[in-house]
Parts: sequence; structure tokens; C-alpha cells
Amino acid sequence: MDNKSLRFSSILILLFIILCVPLATSQEVDDEREFSYDLNSPNGPGHWGEIHPEWIMCNQGDLQSPIDLTHKRVQTTSNLGRIDRDYKSANATLINRGHDMMLRWTGEAGHIHLNGTEYQLNQLHWHTPAEHTVNGRRYNLELHLVHQSADGKNAVVGIMYKIGRPDSLLHLMEPYFNELASAKGVEMSVGNIDPREIKIGSRKYYRYIGSLTTPPCHQNVIWTIVKKVRTVSREQLRAIHEAVHDETEANARPVQPLNNRWIKLYRPDDHQNN
Repeated sequence: MDNKSLRFSSILILLFIILCVPLATSQEVDDEREFSYDLNSPNGPGHWGEIHPEWIMCNQGDLQSPIDLTHKRVQTTSNLGRIDRDYKSANATLINRGHDMMLRWTGEAGHIHLNGTEYQLNQLHWHTPAEHTVNGRRYNLELHLVHQSADGKNAVVGIMYKIGRPDSLLHLMEPYFNELASAKGVEMSVGNIDPREIKIGSRKYYRYIGSLTTPPCHQNVIWTIVKKVRTVSREQLRAIHEAVHDETEANARPVQPLNNRWIKLYRPDDHQNN
């Protein structure tokens, strides 16, 4: 074979590879078929790190989330400061990712400031039951507000819920949950959503360094877990389950080893009841 024929053959092989072999991606997976919350499944939480090479942190990372917020490892401090939120109303969409319902802001929804860095609010989603536990106790629901800095660092604010009065944000979302129940992967406009309407109700919070709780389980995420547990109705929990879960009753990753980490508990100097 002459050089011209050899070059032509090489080009054909390269084109075949480009067209026929899917490119790998390190982006967070939006398809539940990639991973499962079923502990007995071959793609369950204990095997996430084996599914793709870029997910290896899920099994080998030493700063993984969620964790048990055990008081044995809590250090109380007043030096962290209040959660500095600067949110505003913006257009948003709701998508059934199969493993959860995610509300994504398509407009500028504001940010939080942590240690002098600005983290843009991008999306929120719910886990049932709650992923973090407090001294071993697991609540019924956990909301994650996911933020990212300009250089790609992640910060998540978590709020836990127990059964009680209805939650106002979920009340707004319930009709959309019903519409998206059988439409996984479809993104639906829900109009303007103001993140300031998400009630925190406390200035106290836990702070620690962890990871994303879904693949690829990237680490060095700044976690802020609001200490006050808010309420959600049984009907609202049922609406989430019916919209998202097929055979799996939960979309919460098991608690991960704390290893050598300490947990900070921010308590204001004035010690007011909040």
C-alpha cells in the first residue's frame, strides 16, 4: 500500500471513531438509568464509583456527603457569620430527571457570599427522605440549593423537613409535578420563582466540607445545613414520590464516613432563640 492509500485509510478509520464512538463526559448525569439508589442494584450507591472512571470519587473520596451531623464532632462558633444571601426573582424551569425533580433558574436568581467568594444560585432539588442525619435521626425531606462560583467551585445550602404544615414552594410546584410525572427529561417553564420565598427560619447552621451527593461526587463542596427543621405535608411528599419514583422508595444517598472531619455549628453571639 502506497503512502497516499495509507493516509486515506487512516482518515477513514478516524472518521469511523468520531462518528461511532460516544464521547465521554464528566458532567453530572441527568438520567437515572446511569445510576440507582437501590442498595442491591449493580448500579446502586455502593457501585457508583465503578460505573465510569470519572465517578471514582464516589467510592474512593474521603470527603463524601451526606454525613451524620453528630454532636460528637461539632464545634460551636460565632465566627462564621450569618448566611449572606442576595437572591432575586427570576425565570425558572422544572425538570423530572428521573432520580429527582430539579428547579433550574434560567435567569439571574442571585447569589450567596462565602469566605469572600460569590456563588451563583443555579438550581434546587429535593431528596426523600433527607440525606443528612442529625445524631442518627433522618427527617422526611431535604432541599438542596446548589450554587457555583465563577471558577467552578460548589456550595450547597441544605434545609431539612419533617411532617407537618405544607411547604409554600412545594405548594407552587405540585401542579407541575403532576404534569411531569410521566415525562422524564422534559423541561417545563414555571415562570418567575423567587428564592427569597424559601424560608430558613434560623440563623444557626452546620458547616462542613463534603461532596456532591450524586455522581460524579466531586469533593471540596462547601455545605451549609440549616439547623432549624421545617415542615412539609404528607400529601406533598406523596406528590414528589408519585412524580419521580417508580420502584425505588427513596432518592437519598446513604450517610458517608466522616473520617477526620469536624463540623462547625454557627451560633450568633447574642444567643437569641432562632
